[in-house]
Amino acid sequence: MGTVRRQPVVIERGQGTRVWDTDGKEYLDFTAGWAVDCLGHSAPVMVKAISEQAATLIQTSNQFYTLPQLQLVEWLVKNSCLDKVFLCNSGAEANEGAIKL
Repeated sequence: MGTVRRQPVVIERGQGTRVWDTDGKEYLDFTAGWAVDCLGHSAPVMVKAISEQAATLIQTSNQFYTLPQLQLVEWLVKNSCLDKVFLCNSGAEANEGAIKL
């Protein structure tokens, strides 16, 4: 399907805001994985946090609570003027929830 024109480049690895192709050519990553990599590639603090969490639990459905989720909600309520949090799994779900509110 022709939704995005792919570049004739095969990206092999990334570090911070830079990525390298299979020929070793370096590029600045201006797309940030369409925003999912907005914190950069392979940041040691992120690799450590993700590895630690993956060793414990990778994902559950929204039918259940998780400790990191509850800790985040508690922090958000404590550090804002709001007393409720609506957790979503996508921007579309967040927008739909905001419209319903």
